[in-house]
Amino acid sequence: MSTPDPISRITQHFNDSIQAKQQSLDVLAPAIAAAATTISRALDQGGKVLSCGNGGSAGDAQHFSSEMLNRFEMERPGLPAVALTTDSSTLTSIANDYDYNQVFSKQVLALGNPGDVLLAISTSGNSGNVITAAEAAHTRNMPIVALTGRDGGKLGGLLSDSDIEICVPAHSTARIQEVHLLAIHCLCDLIDQHIASQEK
Repeated sequence: MSTPDPISRITQHFNDSIQAKQQSLDVLAPAIAAAATTISRALDQGGKVLSCGNGGSAGDAQHFSSEMLNRFEMERPGLPAVALTTDSSTLTSIANDYDYNQVFSKQVLALGNPGDVLLAISTSGNSGNVITAAEAAHTRNMPIVALTGRDGGKLGGLLSDSDIEICVPAHSTARIQEVHLLAIHCLCDLIDQHIASQEK
């Protein structure tokens, strides 16, 4: 059996990623803009953003939080954001004493306040611990920005009118995650632009 040509496979990955982003643009742009408005409004009112996800989505949750706390592309004060994926002692104690599905929800209940925002990331929309985090956010009167893919899964189905879903119209987990990262960068840029407009 012949070895696949690596250049051809790399080219296919690039082309698939480009196609996924192009197909997502018209579908997702209004939702991304609405999500940026929701987050900016929360920050204006003294709120913060809690973010969560598993695996690559955990990386995205931390990526967003770091861009907020430090900076994205312009100089500005740090913005309050907490990635619920980073405290190994908290995560493992909750998983051990209760259940892995509660590793984010218990943090939302402890740290979340009305007017804060939950950034819930799940490529399938069916991650149990992200779903319970969203349910906890509703009990705290926190709007949810959900980054999902495929058909949005159970997470998409439990969102309320005050929540926003950014659902990538793709089936490959890798492609969904690539669009999620672009969406996160768009959110960070729009939040920066909002802050810049207030300083004029």
